[in-house]
Amino acid sequence: MATQILINAATTTTTGNTVAPDETKRSYQATVVGEGSVSATVIFEGTNEGIGYVPLATITLSGTALASDGFVGESPWTGVRARLTAISGTNAAVTATVGA
Repeated sequence: MATQILINAATTTTTGNTVAPDETKRSYQATVVGEGSVSATVIFEGTNEGIGYVPLATITLSGTALASDGFVGESPWTGVRARLTAISGTNAAVTATVGA
């Protein structure tokens, strides 16, 4: 079982690289850390051809210094990525991962 990083400590909105997960049963997680009140929105997406992407889930994070959430899915997408569409808070940084 391996964990792959989709977004690594991003401080601005961004689209992560597409990765090919090892298994079809996967766990997805997004975490925002910072100082004081922090929040972020991460959209996980899947693709079969690397051009068009289908939304798998949207995670909205909000907390004090740390917030994390995730989900488990069984899907045969050949590639997955994460998009950080919103981030706020002092020194806020977001990491998104997929584990198989």
